[in-house]
Amino acid sequence: MGKLEKTLDKIIRGTSDANIAFDDICRILRRLGFDERIPRGSGKAKPYQVKQVRNVLVKYKLGGRL
Repeated sequence: MGKLEKTLDKIIRGTSDANIAFDDICRILRRLGFDERIPRGSGKAKPYQVKQVRNVLVKYKLGGRL
């Protein structure tokens, strides 16, 4: 299991919302076919951002598609 797969698993399980790198979230979403509409940033994602991503991944059953 690669880094992005492990990060996706953490997002889906909801175990580390405060410790997810924002860049990793962007990579996962791009790999799943989403378009990026924000300027590049760095650092950790905000817990509410991780929760929003998790809600979309769960709603559309995208958890295992990397």
